[in-house]
Amino acid sequence: MAANIRENRYRVEGMDCASCASKIDTAVRRMPGVEDVSVSVAAGTMSVKHADDGDLAANIVSRVGKLGYRLHPIAAHQKPAVVAIHTCSGDHDHDHPHDHDHDHDHGHGDKHEKHAHTNDHEHQHSHTAAGAASSQQPSSHAHDHGPTNGPWWRSAKGRLTIACGLALAAAYGLGHLVPATEPWIFTLAMLVGLLPIARRAFAAATSGTPFSIEMLMTIAAVGAVFIGATEEAAMVVLLFLVGELLEGVAAGKARASIQSLTALVPKSAYLERSGRVDEVPADSLAVGAVILVRPGDRVPADGIILSGESAVDEAPVTGESTPVHKAVDDALVAGTVNGDGALRVHVTAAASDNTIARIVRLVEEAQESKAPTERFIDRFSRYYTPAVVVVAALVAILPPLLGSGVWSEWVYKGLAILLIGCPCALVISTPAAIAASLSAGARRGLLLKGGAVLENVGKITAAAFDKTGTLTEGKPRVTDIVGFARAENEVLGLAAALEQGSSHPLARAILQRADELKLQVPGITTVKAIGGKGLEGVVGAATLFLGSPHAADDRVPMSPDQKARIAALNDEGKTVSVLISGNEIIGAIAMRDEPRPDAAVGVKALTDAGIHVVMLTGDNRRTAEAIGRQFGMEVRAELLPQDKQRIVGELKKSGFNVAKIGDGINDAPALAAADVGIAMGGGTDVALETADAAVLHGRVSDVAAMVRLSRSTMRNIVQNITIALGLKAVFLVTTIAGITGLWPAILADTGATVLVTMNALRLLRPVQTA
Repeated sequence: MAANIRENRYRVEGMDCASCASKIDTAVRRMPGVEDVSVSVAAGTMSVKHADDGDLAANIVSRVGKLGYRLHPIAAHQKPAVVAIHTCSGDHDHDHPHDHDHDHDHGHGDKHEKHAHTNDHEHQHSHTAAGAASSQQPSSHAHDHGPTNGPWWRSAKGRLTIACGLALAAAYGLGHLVPATEPWIFTLAMLVGLLPIARRAFAAATSGTPFSIEMLMTIAAVGAVFIGATEEAAMVVLLFLVGELLEGVAAGKARASIQSLTALVPKSAYLERSGRVDEVPADSLAVGAVILVRPGDRVPADGIILSGESAVDEAPVTGESTPVHKAVDDALVAGTVNGDGALRVHVTAAASDNTIARIVRLVEEAQESKAPTERFIDRFSRYYTPAVVVVAALVAILPPLLGSGVWSEWVYKGLAILLIGCPCALVISTPAAIAASLSAGARRGLLLKGGAVLENVGKITAAAFDKTGTLTEGKPRVTDIVGFARAENEVLGLAAALEQGSSHPLARAILQRADELKLQVPGITTVKAIGGKGLEGVVGAATLFLGSPHAADDRVPMSPDQKARIAALNDEGKTVSVLISGNEIIGAIAMRDEPRPDAAVGVKALTDAGIHVVMLTGDNRRTAEAIGRQFGMEVRAELLPQDKQRIVGELKKSGFNVAKIGDGINDAPALAAADVGIAMGGGTDVALETADAAVLHGRVSDVAAMVRLSRSTMRNIVQNITIALGLKAVFLVTTIAGITGLWPAILADTGATVLVTMNALRLLRPVQTA
């Protein structure tokens, strides 16, 4: 973006229908100096890229104010640089004695390195002038569109609807008592609701939207008065206001779904400072602060555990139903619930930049980006409404001119068709469904960058998975303990004694297994690394060696049975370390980066959905095929990053719509080449810089859930378009046939809009992730 272009984001007060968004978009886009406008009904936000001119920012607020809405600037938050450290778990090319020289030391395995990611898309933001203009905006401009927060009757729109309803009730009462005054009384009752509508219609027309629903409504109501249908005119205005109010309530529900995530973060936190613990507002916590999280409390900030361990309930944020055990150096997410242990936590993100804030911001920005279907409907509606206005004019004029009826009858029908012609229900059909779907996905840890991505996910026919950290857990685990001359637990205990203090992934796997079995690990007298071969140390009176099978065989020749047993383990894709005591081979330990618990279910769900699944990995073929066999999937192994990119391109040329699922870092070329790039876990910043979507919890089954969410969304959109166009078609025919009049005509639009919105809200139901 050029240096003299700024981007402002606003919260739009009172915008709750597609017609509102369209008017605002058109009005702002026509202003000189404005480069681009993006308006989201679902999020209630607007982003404007414009020339670096303080007066222009103020003029934007003023122009939107005249349409009946208030703009409130949203403060810009720059994303901090993120350092993601991923440990290798397939091939281990570290300077460590466990770099065994058998087949697992393949030269270009799935190695993860330290990556520093900074946001290359930081823009200049200017909110000062906009904020000043917002505060100066006369309140009279906003009385038609009150805030949708709080009870509906407290909003300006709610009060207007109530006033119009009371006026109509009074008109019915007085008209009953004095029938001669009925036309005037109903006209006055109609004007209570119509005057604000007419003013908005005029503002929209002068801002580039002549065929707004307010304009059609005004023409229809005034026309009805002229042909003597004053009672119907007043009722139509009331029904219109009720419909708008219902739209606002429904839009508020969709908006609240994602905003409710922010309510998960507690208001206060317990801050350690100067040797004491003080209760402070959670949003005042700075990066680097140390806080105490008591048992049962919600976590007030993102952070790293300094001391303590506990089971943490992550369901509110990620949808993970089982509490996750957390200990020192594990990450905590704001809004999750601490279990039964007290935790001291180092804060790593301010309130405005914690995981929940980033998710909310991401979803709101995603809702501003239009899906292909939505863009098509928008283009269609630009021609649809003028076409209906022409049809209405022809219906009102032609039959009387041709002598086929009286003027009042056909003008009445023409006015009814005008009301049918508003595209509100049609225009909202797509964004309402997409907004609800993005919100529902986010609440389950399924993040998508926008409507276009949401559409494309449902179209995928091939899914290419990375292995390490995607299909597998990303860290080795002990799978087999073989006791050749000692008991299995003794073999593991002695190996753990040699590995004490090591941070190598294989060492951690041995130590973790010993800890799980609660083994007493003997003390070690001396230990030294023998380059490229293994570890040697003294435990008690015994000299121990732990290393690769080849190095062990050089020290103490292995028997054919021992070699056969180790070869069998290698064939299963496992790394084997052999333990020697003195001059005797006493045991072996096999380790492997094991599949995620839900990987088999997730792969099967994709296969059942008709999606071809393939593994693309840099790991050696034997290891990769051992994992692939468990899932019954095609395996492409020993690949460099450019090879993965090439294979994705080949799949696309073969006619597949390809999703690439990886860690979001070392798979960047393939993620970019795919139709949809999906990052598995790893933190939202890293994942979303490199991919179109992210599975925050790292479940393989969530990829299938994302596909199901997309396909159910597209079905919902088709239903919405059918409702919108179907109701209009029915009422168009019945109106021309003289069966229905003005009342049903307004229901054809506002009623359809409410039905479409409520149908879209069904997508807010929990996403099935398994």
